[in-house]
Amino acid sequence: MKNLKYIVFLLLIALVSNAQVSVVHLTCEMTENPVAVIHTQPRLSWQLTSKENNTSQIAYQILVASTEEKLKKNEADVWDSRKVNSAKNLQILFGGSPLKSETKYFWKVKVWDQNFKVSQWSKTATFRIAPLDSALDPIWIGAITKADSHLPEGRNYHSATYKREKKDAIINASDSLSRRSIILRKPFKVAKEIKEAVVYISGLGHYELTINGKKIGNSEFAPLWTDYDKTVNYNTYELSREQLKKGDNTVGVLLGNGMYNTLAERYTKFFVSFGPPTLFFKMKITYKDGSEEIIKSDETWKYSKSPITYNSIFGGEDYNTNLEQKDWNKTGFNDSTWKKVVVQEAPKGVLRAQTAPPITIQKQYNVASVKELKPNFYVFNMGQNLSGFPTIKVKGKKDQTIRVWVAEGLNEDGTIAQGRSGKPYYYDYTLKGDGVEEWQPKFSYYGYQYVQIENINYKKTLDKNLPTLVDIKSNFIYNSAGEAGTFESSNVIFNKAHELINNSIKSNFQSVFTDCPQREKLGWLEEVHLNGPGLMFNYNLESYIPAMMQNIEDSQRENGLIPTIVPEYVVFGGDFTDSPEWGVTGVILPWMYYQYYGDASLIEKYYPVMKKYVDYLGTKATNHIVSHGLGDWYDYGTHAAGYSKNSPIALSATSHYFYGASLVAKAAKMLHKTEDISKYETLTADIKTAFNKEFFNAETKQYGTNSQFSNAVPVYMEIVEPQYKAAVMQNLLADIKAKGDRLTTGDVGNRYLFQALAQNGENETMYKMNNHYDAPGYGFQIKFGLTTLTEQWDPTKGNSWNHFMLGQIEEWFYQSLAGIVPDDQNPGFKHFFIQPQVVGDMTFVKATYKSIYGEIASAWEKKDGKLILKVEIPVNTSATIKLPNEKNSEVKVNGKVTKYLNFGSGSYTIECEI
Repeated sequence: MKNLKYIVFLLLIALVSNAQVSVVHLTCEMTENPVAVIHTQPRLSWQLTSKENNTSQIAYQILVASTEEKLKKNEADVWDSRKVNSAKNLQILFGGSPLKSETKYFWKVKVWDQNFKVSQWSKTATFRIAPLDSALDPIWIGAITKADSHLPEGRNYHSATYKREKKDAIINASDSLSRRSIILRKPFKVAKEIKEAVVYISGLGHYELTINGKKIGNSEFAPLWTDYDKTVNYNTYELSREQLKKGDNTVGVLLGNGMYNTLAERYTKFFVSFGPPTLFFKMKITYKDGSEEIIKSDETWKYSKSPITYNSIFGGEDYNTNLEQKDWNKTGFNDSTWKKVVVQEAPKGVLRAQTAPPITIQKQYNVASVKELKPNFYVFNMGQNLSGFPTIKVKGKKDQTIRVWVAEGLNEDGTIAQGRSGKPYYYDYTLKGDGVEEWQPKFSYYGYQYVQIENINYKKTLDKNLPTLVDIKSNFIYNSAGEAGTFESSNVIFNKAHELINNSIKSNFQSVFTDCPQREKLGWLEEVHLNGPGLMFNYNLESYIPAMMQNIEDSQRENGLIPTIVPEYVVFGGDFTDSPEWGVTGVILPWMYYQYYGDASLIEKYYPVMKKYVDYLGTKATNHIVSHGLGDWYDYGTHAAGYSKNSPIALSATSHYFYGASLVAKAAKMLHKTEDISKYETLTADIKTAFNKEFFNAETKQYGTNSQFSNAVPVYMEIVEPQYKAAVMQNLLADIKAKGDRLTTGDVGNRYLFQALAQNGENETMYKMNNHYDAPGYGFQIKFGLTTLTEQWDPTKGNSWNHFMLGQIEEWFYQSLAGIVPDDQNPGFKHFFIQPQVVGDMTFVKATYKSIYGEIASAWEKKDGKLILKVEIPVNTSATIKLPNEKNSEVKVNGKVTKYLNFGSGSYTIECEI
């Protein structure tokens, strides 16, 4: 009897343990182990893995503790959720006792699977609550006050006219400390054994922080750009005990201009300043005995000029090694000649913790080829167009200077060409003459593939009167958010197009999504929503888009206008400030975020922004028709690129007014805004009626000019009445055929054209339209030998060779060819569809996507008259498979005949005749 009880006991233990599910990738507020959580009730998430199919979660338990030691003992002194019967594993609101600011917490989770078996505890994760605004108590310091700097104020300094008008003031200011890179230092002592030390810092425009001579963090161009009159980002760093030592220590900070303080010399896009370089710093040291010490920026710091004699985000950077002060950022340095800092006027913006990921050096390229155009005159092809800067190794005599020019392309004579991308841009490096010296810029980057250096030896010192370039590398910088997707197919054009587009996205994936990494570096909004699905399939934007929406809110005008560029560092005026296709991003983006991440928080938070913008468009409308803006920018034809030429601007503007109003109505319904539901549903219907009255020809079944844009937009946005949709589609297809299966849409229209075709059974047309080497088309760019997507389909006509705005085909690659389609009813890919389209002569497609639940994979192959589809579905999700097979043909799943194509998690191989 005892043995029987023992066996039953063991069976019970087995029933509630050894679950096949594991808990991984714990995040707090969409970030692994964040150090600056701005919510006192943060949201906790995790992913699940299992080797078994059809695995799901039915319950979870979260433990949160004040120390790692307590958590190891399962002592949840902060929060024990107990067992919660729920399948939810994302965005679970913290439910414990109030969390303290500037405090670190430790947490873990376990789950029960569908068989009531419990998992092991996850690994320990952490999060730190950001300081309260009052606790920061910022003091800003630098070399000169804003009042004494005489910097230009306002945001209208653009074009040669402004340069002439403001030239004297701008040039005089740039010669002074008002734009000079400076170094600042502060010695301090550590008297006792440290428990933890945390730094909060914002150096504007950009900074590099060192403790005892060693750089803290791996950021480039920190903090991320904002409208400094509204928001100023600060960064948070947890210091290890090894980074601080008992006794004497030193903080060193290097400051540069960035977008905070632009210069007039060399190339610049605009002349705008928020103030001279400035620093906020706070370090909180907590000792093991419980006492605390604060080291902060104040009048006790000292500064000196840095060896960076010129730094401009648009013009380049100069460095003179002979101005270096050895060990300036270490203890024991004699700073008696340094000057005391001045306490400066604080930036107007609210100091906010930066929660979006930093910019880092992601890749490095060696020289692909080199040409000596004439003696000691070299042009280096680095093999990849990118955003970034070079690293050079040189040797030579003291005071010799190497000038490094960079550019996207070459002139006919083989020299670098900056005419399209903004000139002059270069780096000057003055040698100290002490062996091999290595240098790279700190505060300026450019879009380039080629490097030109004159008056040098290369590798071998043949002329002793010239410096010798020992080595050069090219650094590719972009946001460290991480990649989410992969795509590969049997089609060479599509594979290369995917590569070109993503190299352009990365090049412009900076503090904001920029238009280009050289000429403008501005956050033109339209490309974000028009390329939105492609961006989200390829990159993890879960913590990046909230920062974008903060920038959008900051830039919204009092009257509701969302400008075309955000942050709006310069006011261009007219349609270049106010175009509905651009501004409506503030309404569309929260919905895209919800669709891909299952998180409605941006809709909730920014509903007033969305509503205010649609109301603004209403003030610009006449009988619900909006007539201003850029329209289908850069539409294709024999005309010069620019304003929409093929299609009415009013058709474009009004359709986006309709789109925005419909999404506000949808948001009002989600948020139970009773009065607004009726208001915006009525408005949406009224705009639709007015649009069809104004632009639809009931006899010919054509919209506007019968252009591809004119017909595709009302089809995609569902403005066309159902009874006319087929006829409008036929008009669209007829125009495509008449144009030789080529597109005529532009920056705005491409997405609507592509998706109108994809969503209405015309993927073969999409294939024909993009599977060629002519312009307009991705193949022409490939034939041209480019490594990034350009601003125009014909690179010889456009300016920038590094624009991603025409990259809307990425959505088709993932959603149509690979068939990974989100389910609007189950956002965040809780449930999704796999419905691949087999088109043309393609024989295989493979794609993966790291959803918030885990990796989704779809890979199909045509072989011997069969379609073989391999699918991976993350734990705790489900998918419905839709096959492009003949009706009633046999379907096998993992070798067994089935008619059931709804699947839980796991790996499946599906075969059918095709």
